[in-house]
Amino acid sequence: MANRQHSLAMERTGQWVFSQEIPTDVIVEVGEANFNLHKFMLVAKSNHIRKVILDSKEPELTRIDLSDIPGGPEIFEKAAKFCYGVNFEITVHNVAALRCAAEYLQMTDKYCEGNLAGRTEDFLSQVALTSLSGALVVLKSCEDLLPMAEDLRIVHKCVEITSAKACVEANFPSRSPPNWWTEELTILDIRFFERIIASMKSRGAKGLTLASAIITYTERSLRDLVRDHSGNGARSSESTDSDVRIRQREILESIVGLLPSEKSAFPINFLCCLLRTAIFLRADSRCKSELEKRISSITEHVTVDDLLVLSFTYDGERLFDLESVRRIISGFVEKEKGVAVFNAGDFKEVCSTPMQRVAKTVDAYLGEIATYGELSISKFNGIANLVPKATRKVDDDLYRAIDIYLKAHPNLDEIEREKVCSVMDPLKLSYEARVHASQNKRLPVQIVLHALYYDQLKLRSGAEDHKTPDAVTTRNQLQADVSLVKENEALRTELLKMKMYIQDIQKPAGTTSSKPSARKPTFFSSMSKTLGKLNPFKHGSKDTLNMDDGMPDLTKPRRRRFSIS
Repeated sequence: MANRQHSLAMERTGQWVFSQEIPTDVIVEVGEANFNLHKFMLVAKSNHIRKVILDSKEPELTRIDLSDIPGGPEIFEKAAKFCYGVNFEITVHNVAALRCAAEYLQMTDKYCEGNLAGRTEDFLSQVALTSLSGALVVLKSCEDLLPMAEDLRIVHKCVEITSAKACVEANFPSRSPPNWWTEELTILDIRFFERIIASMKSRGAKGLTLASAIITYTERSLRDLVRDHSGNGARSSESTDSDVRIRQREILESIVGLLPSEKSAFPINFLCCLLRTAIFLRADSRCKSELEKRISSITEHVTVDDLLVLSFTYDGERLFDLESVRRIISGFVEKEKGVAVFNAGDFKEVCSTPMQRVAKTVDAYLGEIATYGELSISKFNGIANLVPKATRKVDDDLYRAIDIYLKAHPNLDEIEREKVCSVMDPLKLSYEARVHASQNKRLPVQIVLHALYYDQLKLRSGAEDHKTPDAVTTRNQLQADVSLVKENEALRTELLKMKMYIQDIQKPAGTTSSKPSARKPTFFSSMSKTLGKLNPFKHGSKDTLNMDDGMPDLTKPRRRRFSIS
């Protein structure tokens, strides 16, 4: 391999060495390539080579090693051509390397007028850095020329010119599409991209302008993780410790650090994709926390698909991460509660329009993830309970999610099913949902009874569906009626015990005086009045006191107030 490169180098140099009559007297080694050249031609332009020859302890130096020259053999060949006066083309692709090589070889105007350093500086200022595209190409070439390109301020010049021209293009596009310049930035390494965004910020660029550049760069540099929603680009089984994933993690963490402070600058689906990528790549906790806070601040715009992006692996086969979803929703609820308190509202009942929108999204989201067997009751209830119950005017969507969960988990016992249903208020179901619930064999008996009782109560009170009583009032009435029924049953039991006790006393006495029997009606009359007051339907129906019990009372009381007799 070395011999082959040596022969190629000899072939190239043989074409432009100005005279074959004077034999070469030095071999310049650059990596594995060797160049047979003349000392006096090199010394005339390069102060570095002159010093190497003068400082050499060998009387006749025949080999010089320049393997560490910036740009390698290709750039040294052009520098040697310059020493020999052979024309070659300086372009935006090689000007930075030539400038660094000139500095390395000390081919400056101070050593020799019109030297390579001056020629490259002129090209940079007059050609390469006059356009956005040219500055970006030069900056890209500097990635392999550090730190010398930094020391020569080539990087600084490119960054400043690029940021200035990008700001102008963002406000006054010179070509179509208007955001063409964001595509140009994607060729850069993340280190240089960070510097351009920082420079644009210092120039007062708008958040939306910065966001446009960041989104385009992210979709290019993390293409298989951010843009590919089909799951074909990444596999959760791939090692997150591979060199590629480690590099992607560094890029992601840098991008998150660049996000402007404006909360509305980025679409929420992009932030959700970033967060899923951060979870997959096991990014720094600060990176994930920052993304969660940003999503939480605009959660009123979140969709079910956005939340599902966070919840599943790239192949969509299993649940990925529910903790991030929980923290996002919890953060949004806390923010809304703070707003309610600030506006002198009720801390416990947060019913703002954004909150109601999020509640519907959460219920629909629960319906989507309810089919997965690994979703535990605690996680299901935990997400459902994040939204204040007062926010849900109707619990139909939540009932649908519960029904799907019970259907997907058929082995739950009665207590477990009651736990699942505990997040729902049966009294806040619509008529259609109550009818469905009353016939749903998957629901626990308690929920079915609640639904049936509610409809019976409405029928007895003559209420129509569109005049549904307030759920809190109805629930309180239900609890009061149930309490009265329990007391009624307890008194009835005590009454039967007392009756049996009295009968046991009367048996040996036979027929006695009428005094005990005279007391009996008084006792039972008292108990009847007590039981009458504990009528469970007394407050729930306006006509239940006059209902027959099998023995209708045909005697009507005489209304003496209006009698003329």
